[in-house]
Amino acid sequence: MKSGSKKKIHFSKIYSFKCGKSAPIDEDQSQIGGPGFSRVVYCNEPDCLDASFKQYATNYVSSTKYTAATFLPKSLFEQFRRVANFYFLVTGVLSFTSLAPYSAVSAIIPLIIVIGATMVKEGIEDWHRNQQDIEMNNRKVKVHQGDGSFKQTVWKDLKVGDIVKVEKDQFFPADLVLLSSSYEDAVCYVETMNLDGETNLKLKQSLDATASLNDLRNFRAIVKCEDPNANLYSFVGTMEFQEEQYSLSPQQLLLRDSKLRNTDHIYGAVIFTGHDTKVIQNSTNPPSKRSKIEKKMDRIIYFLFGLLFLMAFIGSVYFGIKTKDDLDGRHKRWYLKPQDADVFFDPNRAPLAAVFHFLTALLLYSYLIPISLYVSIEIVKVLQSVFINRDVHMYYEEADRPAHARTSNLNEELGQVHTILSDKTGTLTCNSMEFIKCSIAGTAYGYGFTEVEKAMAKRNGSPLIVKGKGGEQPFDSPKRSSVKGFNFFDERMTNGNWTNEKHSDIIQKFFRLLAVCHTAIPDVDENTGKVTYEAESPDESAFVIAARELGFEFFKRTQTTVSINELDPVSGKRVERTYKLLNVLEFNSTRKRMSVIVRDEEGKLLLLCKGADSVMFERLAKNGRYFEEETIEHVNEYADAGLRTLILAYRELSENEYRAFDEKFTEAKNSISVDRETLIDDVTEEVEKDLILLGATAVEDKLQQGVPECIDKLAQAGIKLWVLTGDKMETAINIGYACSLLRQGMKQITIILESPEIKSLEKEGEKNAIAKASKQSVLRQITEGKAQVANSNNSEAFALIIDGKSLTYALADGIKDLFLELAISCASVICCRSSPKQKALVTRLVKEGTKKTTLAIGDGANDVGMLQEADIGIGISGVEGMQAVMSSDIAIAQFRFLERLLLVHGHWCYRRISTMICYFFYKNITFGFTVFLYEAYASFSGQPAYNDWFLSLYNVFFTSLPVIALGVFDQDVSARFCLKFPLLYQEGVQNVLFSWRRIFGWMLNGVISAVIIFFLCTTALSPQAFNKDGKMAEYQILGATMYTCVVWVVNCQMALAISYFTLIQHVVIWGGIALWYLFLLAYGAMPPSLSTTAYKVFVESLAPNPMFYLVTLFVVVSALVPYFVYDAIQMRFFPMYHGMIQWIRYEGRGEDPEFCRMVRQRSIKTTTVGFTARSLARTNPLEDR
Repeated sequence: MKSGSKKKIHFSKIYSFKCGKSAPIDEDQSQIGGPGFSRVVYCNEPDCLDASFKQYATNYVSSTKYTAATFLPKSLFEQFRRVANFYFLVTGVLSFTSLAPYSAVSAIIPLIIVIGATMVKEGIEDWHRNQQDIEMNNRKVKVHQGDGSFKQTVWKDLKVGDIVKVEKDQFFPADLVLLSSSYEDAVCYVETMNLDGETNLKLKQSLDATASLNDLRNFRAIVKCEDPNANLYSFVGTMEFQEEQYSLSPQQLLLRDSKLRNTDHIYGAVIFTGHDTKVIQNSTNPPSKRSKIEKKMDRIIYFLFGLLFLMAFIGSVYFGIKTKDDLDGRHKRWYLKPQDADVFFDPNRAPLAAVFHFLTALLLYSYLIPISLYVSIEIVKVLQSVFINRDVHMYYEEADRPAHARTSNLNEELGQVHTILSDKTGTLTCNSMEFIKCSIAGTAYGYGFTEVEKAMAKRNGSPLIVKGKGGEQPFDSPKRSSVKGFNFFDERMTNGNWTNEKHSDIIQKFFRLLAVCHTAIPDVDENTGKVTYEAESPDESAFVIAARELGFEFFKRTQTTVSINELDPVSGKRVERTYKLLNVLEFNSTRKRMSVIVRDEEGKLLLLCKGADSVMFERLAKNGRYFEEETIEHVNEYADAGLRTLILAYRELSENEYRAFDEKFTEAKNSISVDRETLIDDVTEEVEKDLILLGATAVEDKLQQGVPECIDKLAQAGIKLWVLTGDKMETAINIGYACSLLRQGMKQITIILESPEIKSLEKEGEKNAIAKASKQSVLRQITEGKAQVANSNNSEAFALIIDGKSLTYALADGIKDLFLELAISCASVICCRSSPKQKALVTRLVKEGTKKTTLAIGDGANDVGMLQEADIGIGISGVEGMQAVMSSDIAIAQFRFLERLLLVHGHWCYRRISTMICYFFYKNITFGFTVFLYEAYASFSGQPAYNDWFLSLYNVFFTSLPVIALGVFDQDVSARFCLKFPLLYQEGVQNVLFSWRRIFGWMLNGVISAVIIFFLCTTALSPQAFNKDGKMAEYQILGATMYTCVVWVVNCQMALAISYFTLIQHVVIWGGIALWYLFLLAYGAMPPSLSTTAYKVFVESLAPNPMFYLVTLFVVVSALVPYFVYDAIQMRFFPMYHGMIQWIRYEGRGEDPEFCRMVRQRSIKTTTVGFTARSLARTNPLEDR
C-alpha cells in the first residue's frame, strides 16, 4: 500500500487472531473423504493425471434461461403451458382442416402476434443476461504458467487447481484459497458487497505455512475439502503441504465476485469454479409468487371454457336433430341440398355431422376466450411498476434511494393487504444507535430522555423529571450533541469528572472494556488526527464513540494489539495503553455475547465480556454480584424507556487456565467437521464464567420519521400490524406505545413462561418435563386470553404480547390454530425475542390460517425467511446490508413510504387490474355471443357472422389498447384523496371489485349487449330494403354493421367505466373506433380473393346509406343504457367506498375538515390502532362501528 493511505481492517467471522495460523494436524479427525467432503484439488497441477480424473465444473457461468438451440422449444413450451394459449394452438391446427369456419391464416396470425410478443420480450431479457455473462466470462486474470511467469487468461478458461494472481480492486474469478499476499503477514482486505450488500471490509489471512510464498515454481499442495454448497460463511478443508497437514477455515476462502481492496495483490489456488462457486450456488430463484387475482383469473378462464363447450354442445345437439329432420322429405332446409350433402350436412349420418359441428363450434366460439389477456396484463404490470419506481414521494433523498419494484407480478396484491408483519429494528426504527445512558457500579448516569419516555410522559400527563445532584427538577431539553452516535449528558462523567466518583476504578474498567472489547476498525484522518470508526453494527459504533467522548479513545489496531488513549486518574494526563489481543470470541445469535481475551501492560490476562442480560447474569461469580440488584433495576427502567441494553463484565485469568483454554480452543478451531462451530461454543462456555459485573449500557434506536403517522393511516385503512422483534418485551412494548401501536386503556394479554413451576424445572434441567409444562402453560394462557376477549363482547381493545420461548410452543401443532384465533381477535400483536425461523413460521401461520394477503417488511438478513414466506415481501434498504432487499418483491428506503405504496399505488393497481380483467371478459362475451346468436339464427350451420379477419383482429387491434390504457392510467380518486380517506383501501381487502358477483355482473352486461346488438341489427336490416335501389341487406352487410356496433359499444363502455380521462385514453378509445373504419376501407379495397365478404362493403354498401349510421347510433345507445342506468342507481343510492369519495369531491366537501373527520371516523373501530383512534378513544369511547 502507498504510504499515507487509510488502512481499514474488518475482523468479520473470525474467532481468534490465531485462526489463520493453524497448527499442523497430527491425526485426521475430520470427515474429509466422506459424503459431502470429497473434493480433492491439486494446487499448481491442474492438468496432472490425478486431476484429469476429477470431472469438476468449468469456470464458464451462464445465467440465461435459454440458449440459441433451446430458445424456440423452451419458450414455446413456456407459452403453451397456459391453457388458453394451448387451446388457441389446437384451434389454429384445426383451422387447416375443412372443419374450420374461417381461413387458417386468419386464425394463426393473431396467435403468432400474441405468442411472438411475449417471446420477443423474454428473448430481449435473456439477451441482456447473456451480454452480462459474456462480459463476466471474458474478464481476465493472471494465471501461473508453472515456470514462475503469469499469463493473462479469461475467467472462463480457469481450471480447478490453477494458481492466480489477483491485483488491487479486481474481482476474484472463482472461489480461491488464499496462499499469500503483498502484506508480510499474508492478510488481505475483501469487499463482499456483491454477495451480501455490505460495504465494510473483511479481513482474510493465509496459513502461516504459505504466507511467505512468492516463488511459485516449486509450490505443490493438495487441498481436500467440502463439496460445493451454498453456505457463504463456512468452509471445511485441509491442505497437505510439505508433508504436513493444515486445517482450512473460512478465513482462507476468497469468494467469487468479492473484490480485493487495500491490498496490492494476492496469490490464490482455485478451489471451486463456475456453477460450483458459493455465490452461484446461492443464486437460486426466489419462491414463485402469484397474486390471488391472477389465480382467480385462471378459474374464470376455465369457467369460460366450460361455457364454450356447453354452447358448442347445445348447438351441436340442435344441429344433429335438425339435420336428421331433413330425412322426412319435407326438406325444410332445402338450400343445403341434403340429398347431395357431404358428411357435414348428411341427414343419413346426423350423429357424425353433429360431432363435426361440435368441433366447428369450438373453433367458432373461441373468441369467448381473450387471446391477448395475458400479454396485456404483463404489459400493464410492467408499466405500473415503472410508475412505482419513479414516484418522487417514495424517493429518499438522504440516501438517494427510490422505490424499486423488483417484480411486477404482485402489483394488485398491494391493494389487498390484510395483515402486515414487521420487523422493529431498522424497519420501524432507524437502526442508528445513540449512547444515551449507562449504569456503572449500581449508579445510573445520563439525563437524556428518549422519544418513548416523552411519549409515556405525554400519555400520563406528567412532566419529565431529572434526578441529579441538585435533587429532582423538571427536564429542560439540553442542546443535542453534534457527535453522531453519542447523546449522553451527565456532568458527573464528562470532562474527566468521573475521576471524582466513588467507584472511579470501576468506571475506568467499564470504559476500558467498551474501548477494547469490539471488532471495530479505527480510521485516523492524517490531516486532522480525528478518529472515526467502521464497525459491524450501529451498537458497536456507538460504544466506541461513547468511550472516546468520555476519555477512552481507541485509535489503533494491529493483528495482535489494540491501543487506546485514556485519562490517567492519578496524573490527570492522557496516556497511551496497548493491550495484546489474544482471542476474539465473536458474537452470534445463539451466544448473545462477545468477549475478548487480552494481556495488559502489567502482564495480567483479562477476559472482557459484553452481552444480553438473559445470558450475562447467570455467568456472574458469587463475588461479582455486588451491584446486581441495582443494575437489574436500571436495566428494566432502560427497557421501559425503549432502550437497548447490554451487560458489561470481566474476569482475570491465570496463566494455567488460559493455557488450557487456548489448547482446547485451538483444537476446536482446527477440527475439520461440520460441528466445528458447536465445539468452539462449548469451549468458550467454559471460560466465560465467574464474571465480575461492571454495569450496563443503554442505547436508543429512534423511530424512523413518519412511522406513527404511517401506522395510523394503515390502521384507518383496516390493515392489521404485527411486530416481530428480537428485542426484550419491555423495549418492544414501549416502542409500541411510541408509535401508537399500543394505547392507554388497551388491555394487554401477555404470554410468557415465568411461572415458579417452570423455573424450578429449569434449575433441575429436565428437558422433557420443561417442554411438557411449558406447552401446558402456553395453552392455558392462550385459552384464558380467548375467554377474556370473548367476554368483552367487542367493546374493548386487546393487545397480544408473547415472548420467543412461549412462541415456540404456540406455533406447535394443536396450539397454533388457537393462538391464531386469539391473535386475530386482538387489535395489535407483538412477538418479542423472535428468532428468524419463528418470524417465518408466524408469517406462514397468518398467511395460511387467514387465507388473506399478508405483507412482511424488514431490513436485515434475519428477515429474509419472513419476506419470502409472505404473499408480498418489502425490503427496507437500510444500514444492515442488502440481504432483505435482494430477497424482497419491492424495496423502499423508509417504513413511512409503505403508506403511499399501499393506499395509493396498491389501491390503484388493484382497481385497474380488476376492472381491466372484468372488461376483457365483457368485451369478449359481447363479441362471442353475437357469433353464437348469429349461428343459432342460421340454424347452427357453422356460418360465422363476420369476415375471417374481422374475427381475428378484434382482440389484437380494435379493442386492445383502450384496456391497456385503463390498466395504466385510470384513477377512481386522486392520490390525495386515497391518503385522506384510508377507508377506501377496504375495497381491496374485501375484494369487492373482483368478487364473483362483480365478475358475473360484467359477463351479464356482455350478454345483454350482445343480445341488444344482434336483435336490433337483424330486426332493423331485415327484411326491408337497405338502400334506395330496394336491395336487402345480405349477411356480409349485416355482419359488418353488427361488427361496427360491437366496436362502438365496447369502446364507449370503456369510456363510461373510466374515472380519469387522459389524452392517451381519448386517443386509444376513439382511435380504436377510427382504426376499424380505416381497416374496413383498406381491407375492402383489396381483391375479392383476399377481402372475400368485405370487398368494397364499406364504400359501396355501408358508407352511402344513412340507414347504416342510424342503426349504429340507435344500437350503441340502446346497448349502453342498461349499464348506464345500473351505474347511475348504484352511484346515487348504493355507492361503494370510491363512489362516496367521488361524491364528496363532486359536492366540494373535500375541504370541509369536520365532514372529512366524520367520514374518516367510519373506519375507526375498537380494534383500530394509531394515534387517531387513541385520541378518539380518550375523548369519546369507541363503539364497534
